[in-house]
Amino acid sequence: MVELFRNIIAALRSLLAYVSVSLWVILLGPPGMCLAVLFDWPHVLYWLGRGGVRLGLWTVGINYRVIGQEHIQQDRAAVYCVNHSSNIEPPILYMSLAEIHPRLRILYKSEIHKIPVLSRAFDIVEFVSIARQNREQSMRAIDKAAEALRDGNSFLIFPEGTRSRTGELQRFKKGGFIMAIKGRAAIVPVAIQGTQAAMRKGSPIIRPVTVSIRFGCPVELGNAGMADRDRLIELTSRSVKALLDQGPVKDLEILSANEKR
Repeated sequence: MVELFRNIIAALRSLLAYVSVSLWVILLGPPGMCLAVLFDWPHVLYWLGRGGVRLGLWTVGINYRVIGQEHIQQDRAAVYCVNHSSNIEPPILYMSLAEIHPRLRILYKSEIHKIPVLSRAFDIVEFVSIARQNREQSMRAIDKAAEALRDGNSFLIFPEGTRSRTGELQRFKKGGFIMAIKGRAAIVPVAIQGTQAAMRKGSPIIRPVTVSIRFGCPVELGNAGMADRDRLIELTSRSVKALLDQGPVKDLEILSANEKR
């Protein structure tokens, strides 16, 4: 009976979140895009985006704990490489990086273009869409992202390409690593845990949980070229797996990290 009640409350909060965030996008998105285009103010869309994410996470009761912020690259472009098991992960990770990278870009699946206002906003702030089934478009997208990296812009990517049903780390795809090599950007491994309990694959209901995020030591490219791509993939995959093996972030770890600062 208690579990049924919790499910009902979670469903109602999820519905409220979907409605409130949709209204946020529909009502504020078009004027924000006009300001961004007419006055060259893309930061307006980033500000609105963070506001919409905060609203959604607060409504459903999602909190997150972060360890390893010292590995977030403040003075150079980086590719943040994260495991993927739930649709709730991109907004949470975006918020965890927003303070240091207020204009963080995302390499995202082209299916998002089915959402008119959101996809247009993504285009204006120069997020990069990749069509996984179209090799030619994918290579153009990777080149575009690599150019943005060379210009000093950081990216968030999910190298598994799709969500893991079991939570086990899947094989990393090569696109994000080609992008990092061409853009001469460090790769920062990131592990996120707890999101499967928040939003299961195939379910629209978002449950209140506390999510753990661990940033690891960056994988430096050095003189690495395309011939080293598989080695970089293996190094990054092992790093993400090691972060996942540490389990959820604990209170003592947070206290210890604060003391170091």
